[in-house]
Amino acid sequence: MRPAPRCTIRPAVATDVPSVLNCLAEAFAPYQSSYTAEAFLDTVLSAETIKLRMKSMRIFVAEDRSGGAIIGTVACNLVSPEEGHLRGMAVLPSYFGSGVAQQLLKTAEAELRAQRCIRITLDTTEPLRRAINFYRRNGFQPSGRISNFFGMPLYEYVKVLK
Repeated sequence: MRPAPRCTIRPAVATDVPSVLNCLAEAFAPYQSSYTAEAFLDTVLSAETIKLRMKSMRIFVAEDRSGGAIIGTVACNLVSPEEGHLRGMAVLPSYFGSGVAQQLLKTAEAELRAQRCIRITLDTTEPLRRAINFYRRNGFQPSGRISNFFGMPLYEYVKVLK
């Protein structure tokens, strides 16, 4: 693993929207052919759907301290008093393996712990093997729940917080 870049994790603000959309688009571009058109659009978001997500979820960004660029993002929210959910984890490909995803996950988990969550879920798709391995290394396990994500299987993973 490369040394972690000097980055700051902070809550996203409205002016971050173009950079967050760019981060999602770049991170998921290699998988576009493995997704249905609708699933891909729901993953990379649009100017309209990111505004909805910002209202319903807490979005964090990783900002490179050397240039101020947004290099990663993750969103989280409560789905019940004891359960949190993660969505939209993305890191620019040039930062893969640098520890940015780890910092984003740690921040989202801390946010959910502060809200007294004892369980965190996330959903992912089969093409995202690298992400699945990352989540497993960080204590997430398949729940066995598979749903329909715009015509493709969506696998739920869960982590019980200690």
